[in-house]
Amino acid sequence: MKSKLVTTLMAFGTVMALGSAALAQGVNLRIMCGTVGTQFELCKKVTGDWAQKTGNRVEVIQAVPSSNDRLASYQQQLAAGSSDIDIYQIENIWPSLLGDFFVDMKDHVPATALRDFFPTMIENHTVNNRLIALPWYGDAGLLYFRTDLLEKYGFKAPPKTWAELEAQAKVIQEGERRSNPNFWGYVWQGNAYEGLTCNALEWIVSFGGGTIIDTRGNITVNNPQAAAALRMAAGWVGTISPRGVTSYREEDSRGVWQAGNAAFMRNWPYAYALGNSADSPIRGKFDVTVLPRGTGPNAKSASTFGGHSLAVNRFSKNVKAAADLAVYMASYEVQAFRATMGFNPTRPAVYKDAAVLRAAPFVGKMDDVMNSATVRPTTITGTKYPRVSEAFWNASHSVLTGRSTAGAALAQLQSTLNRIKGNGW
Repeated sequence: MKSKLVTTLMAFGTVMALGSAALAQGVNLRIMCGTVGTQFELCKKVTGDWAQKTGNRVEVIQAVPSSNDRLASYQQQLAAGSSDIDIYQIENIWPSLLGDFFVDMKDHVPATALRDFFPTMIENHTVNNRLIALPWYGDAGLLYFRTDLLEKYGFKAPPKTWAELEAQAKVIQEGERRSNPNFWGYVWQGNAYEGLTCNALEWIVSFGGGTIIDTRGNITVNNPQAAAALRMAAGWVGTISPRGVTSYREEDSRGVWQAGNAAFMRNWPYAYALGNSADSPIRGKFDVTVLPRGTGPNAKSASTFGGHSLAVNRFSKNVKAAADLAVYMASYEVQAFRATMGFNPTRPAVYKDAAVLRAAPFVGKMDDVMNSATVRPTTITGTKYPRVSEAFWNASHSVLTGRSTAGAALAQLQSTLNRIKGNGW
């Protein structure tokens, strides 16, 4: 009797069947994987499982930590026609930038199997009618909060607005500093990089300030609501957030939070399982919720949509085996396993899997968040998105560090985006 795993993979139309002549020779594959949290170790485990089942060999290569630097290195390698890497872990904002370098996964996965993924994710990864990557896991910004400290200081629920977060963070910070001078109210990602684009977009959308560029291509970011959001965040620096937060990336924030030195943290879902690891000082002392909303008539909670996918290099000398590995890594069973480690599935069914929910109740909270997350303006700006994002994060960073007022920074940003747009996106 076939195992559920093998049955699922055969249904995907892969060549994973253990007797396949195409894979029997024992090919060597190389995959580039990320290093945030447990990404790299989980990548090694999953690819190792596939290698053992198929008799092939997989070498897992560490991608550089910075999203910006990683994209540049990918572009350099692929533009040179390099076959050194067979599978790339790519961000979901890169399809239009890198699509020409990857194989069409529709040649390796039947249309019926693709229906098991979120339709919007498949659409996001389809460029010129080519599916350039399989969605591997999704991301959405979350608010982490210390349940024990909220109770200790008399707060009955986590903050629903940014004003409430500021008030709660201030009270808890003042109280905890009586015994811990290193304690802060709120940590997040404030360095000048793509992570700040995600954070700042959440602030601006939560105030009703739009999404930088609207779906018709209009530059909308220079408005009073966006300015108010940036002024608010700048006010956190040195008060409820450390001054060094303007140099923080994801792991910097998690390091402070998981050491027990913060009341609140904005981060991605991967930090949940790590915070509850056996050696974590805050194990069992925290929970997550949606990010707070701003003020104004169009205020709402906003979470930036993120995530990573698996793309097969069209220059690979082993395209068929590489595609098979990518399909295995995006399979139901692998996603269900990774969901318990804090990586959001790209298959709706996994969010309702009873075994997954027993092991990680947190997963059940993420379905609605993923469906309502804010998308960065990647589709409308196409290949110009990296320049758009860099201009946005630099403008935001100038406000956070006090080098510019919000109004002046947004006015300059509008001018810069107009130059980038030129005759059109």
